[in-house]
Formats: sequence, C-alpha cells, structure tokens
Amino acid sequence: MGTTFARLLALMLILVPIAGAAQETDVTGKVAVELNTVSDGEGACTLTFMVTNGHPVDIDKLVYETVLFDSSGSVDRLTLFDFGALPVGRPRVRQFAVPELTCEGLGRVLFNGLHTCAAEGLAQSDCADGLLPSSRVEIEVLG
Repeated sequence: MGTTFARLLALMLILVPIAGAAQETDVTGKVAVELNTVSDGEGACTLTFMVTNGHPVDIDKLVYETVLFDSSGSVDRLTLFDFGALPVGRPRVRQFAVPELTCEGLGRVLFNGLHTCAAEGLAQSDCADGLLPSSRVEIEVLG
C-alpha cells in the first residue's frame, strides 16, 4: 500500500505543474491588463489592475481610453486610464479611483482605444492591437 501511495503522490507532483502551466497566458508581443480587484471607499470605486508588458522594449507611457458601463449595460462614463511606465516582462499594479461610482454599480470595463503608447521602437498599433484584457472579478473586461 505504501508503494501505491508513493507512485500516486509522484504522479500528482508531475501533473500539477503541467496543469498550472497550461493556464498561463503567453503575453509575448502584448500588453496584458487584468482587473484584479475592486473596492468601494470614500465615494469612489477603486479598480486595481495588474499590467504586464510583453513587448521587447520598455513602455515609457501607456494610456487607454476606457469606457465604464453600469450594471444595466448603459455607458456611465468615458475616461483615460494612465498605466504609466511599464518595464519589459515585469508585472506592475495600477489603481484608479473612479469618483461617484460604486463597484456594485459597475458592470463592464471596455478599453475603447489607445490614447498614448510612448516606447522607442514600438509602433502605436502594437499597443492597440496587442491588448490582452482579462478579469479576476465578476466585472467583465473587454478590449
């Protein structure tokens, strides 16, 4: 019985890393923007994003035109989210407090277009076409 358990444990240790690797997304040539958390406070909903620059060069400044939809699907507002400087391959966390909005009232976030992509050797279209949006919360994120 001990040998069977040891074999089963060894098999599990081999399969778990493979399953975990299958869930990772390749961000090469993309900008991955994940809505990680949202929280209410002081009359605003704070959206926390994890952003990873998968391009081969640092991005000096990245700004997306963003549309926020309420929970009924209507446009609440159009705004700019400035993600700042993003080094190659190193995740960064950015927060945006949206005044006069509750997180419960937020239904969807749409990255509507690129406003600014400042990076030496990188075309504007690389930041626009290479956007990879996702969400860890119940709020849908599109791009």
